Amino acid sequence: MVEIIILTPFIAGLIVFFVFSAFSLPKSIGRFLLVLTGAVHLTLSFMLWRNHPQAIFDQYFAVTPEGMLSLLVISLLFFLISVYTVGFLKESQIPSESLFTGSMLVFLSTMTMVTLSNHIMVMWIAIEATTLASAPLIYTHRSAASLEATWKYVLICSVGIAMALLGSVLVVFSMGQANAGTPISFSALTGVAKTLDPLWLKAGFVFILVGYGTKMGLAPMHTWLPDAHSEAPSPASALLSGVLLNCAYLGIFKTNKIMVAAGLQDFSGGILMVFGLLSILAAATFILKQNEYKRMLAYSSIENMGIIAFGTGVGGLGVYGAVICMIHHSLIKSSLFLSSGNILLGYGDRLIKNTGNLVKGMPRTFVAFFAGFAGIAGFPPFGLFIGELCIILAAFRAGFHVAVTVFILSLCVIFAGFGNQVMKICFEDCNTAIKIKEKACMVWPQYLLLLTSLILCFYIPDSLNQTISDAVTAIGGGLR
Repeated sequence: MVEIIILTPFIAGLIVFFVFSAFSLPKSIGRFLLVLTGAVHLTLSFMLWRNHPQAIFDQYFAVTPEGMLSLLVISLLFFLISVYTVGFLKESQIPSESLFTGSMLVFLSTMTMVTLSNHIMVMWIAIEATTLASAPLIYTHRSAASLEATWKYVLICSVGIAMALLGSVLVVFSMGQANAGTPISFSALTGVAKTLDPLWLKAGFVFILVGYGTKMGLAPMHTWLPDAHSEAPSPASALLSGVLLNCAYLGIFKTNKIMVAAGLQDFSGGILMVFGLLSILAAATFILKQNEYKRMLAYSSIENMGIIAFGTGVGGLGVYGAVICMIHHSLIKSSLFLSSGNILLGYGDRLIKNTGNLVKGMPRTFVAFFAGFAGIAGFPPFGLFIGELCIILAAFRAGFHVAVTVFILSLCVIFAGFGNQVMKICFEDCNTAIKIKEKACMVWPQYLLLLTSLILCFYIPDSLNQTISDAVTAIGGGLR
């Protein structure tokens, strides 16, 4: 079943690419296949989570707590985004719908491969594959701006992934002759971490953090992200922000497990905190003057990736907070990008100054967009409030008083800038006529994403809570 869940969306994507193009089948069939594949993938993900089967190629793939947690988030988001995409495709003008739909399905396959990868080089291959699969989504509208964003995305992430490859090789070097027969898997390397050469291991971690951090959107390697998220169609932006960034974080998370097992958590944690704070500061700097709402959401993603990296670096309760932030950021930010798609279709413009009075013009989208803002800003009872509170408490306990002060002040600046622009979009007068009606399939996915986030704040099923605890404990985190 492990390999099947990777192959299912890949085969569906190939069918859309070649069969639909060759025989000019109706677009409705491709849209139905997109939703059907999302539903099948979600079902298989829950079965995988409940049964934990062993992979056929168990030297390359394995079901791990952190991977399973990411897979559940990816699968749920993709299914709801696919439902939204059906309505979105009916309202928008996309030059090649089969290319867009097929790329989404192959993208799902590559992200699934990332979550189930246990071999350090297979993880690298899978993360590189996500770049290749998602690049056509950014170039969907085939404008000069989208071409520039696509090339920037491919080139910057390719440089990053090359550094991650070098880091992976250095981690292998750290094994030395004493571990010559040890498999090059994350689980095996974690088991023998105490015998690894610390110098090579530290060097490998730095290169992997910079390499995968580029894909994760950590500053100063984040420069591709605002353009890519702004130019991609909203369903693709939701996938890029909600789940792709998590895949890159997973590569860093698994490598950090080795560092913690080797007793080098102070080294890796310090670097993670530095990159986390840099990302939050970069977001605080640029979000104040943003004039496009999709770019504003992109900088918010950079902020949240910084929060997750900072919490992971703090350790202890901070790791738990980082994982909670990862889950809720995916749910809420995907909802916001889908709502931004409705705003773009309704107003026909990405500029904040050309939108306004959303509360009256598109009331159902307003509810989702404003609730999403409250959630992503860290208002209680949304989960980001809980996650950020855990990170702040952990940082104070660990004695990082200066770092956590900068952390809190930066979040306040981001809230002020973000809130100012959201108020303009929602309540400022605007004479633009709304061009679309709010279809149910283009609103309910956002509501369900936000509702899921709210429910998880008050009730986490025991099995899911155990998965979170297992993932957090693996790198020395916990509720204490």
